Amino acid sequence: MQKILIILFFVLVPSSVIADKVNYYVSLKYNKVHVRYGPSSNSPIKYIYKKKYLPLKVIDKKEHFRKIIDLKKNSGWIHKSQLIKSKSLITISEKILYKKPTKYSEPIAKLEEGRLLILKKCLIKWCKIESDNYSGWIKTNNIWGI
Repeated sequence: MQKILIILFFVLVPSSVIADKVNYYVSLKYNKVHVRYGPSSNSPIKYIYKKKYLPLKVIDKKEHFRKIIDLKKNSGWIHKSQLIKSKSLITISEKILYKKPTKYSEPIAKLEEGRLLILKKCLIKWCKIESDNYSGWIKTNNIWGI
């Protein structure tokens, strides 16, 4: 009876529910993080990130390691202890930072392409961010990390 229930579980439950999810964003937890060629602490270091909160996209998982890709298409493996839930964005083009989430609101600053922004919350087409001494809202188009 138990064997039949196990078989029915795997037949009736979609594989997407069982499988671990990939293609989500994370941020670096520390100012210095090693990226490796393979999913092991014994694997050689490929390069080192030196930017806390840098947003990355997880494209694969293997045990305690996550294969990531960055905005510039660099990829490699990072131990999951070095990553946190995504809390940052990068601008892909110049953006205007607004006081409120409407284009009719007062502009606060112009953000250059490639600027790292700390994410506070998002609505449908707007995200509240912080960057250096600025806090406000940007449109969700042309940003990388959500």
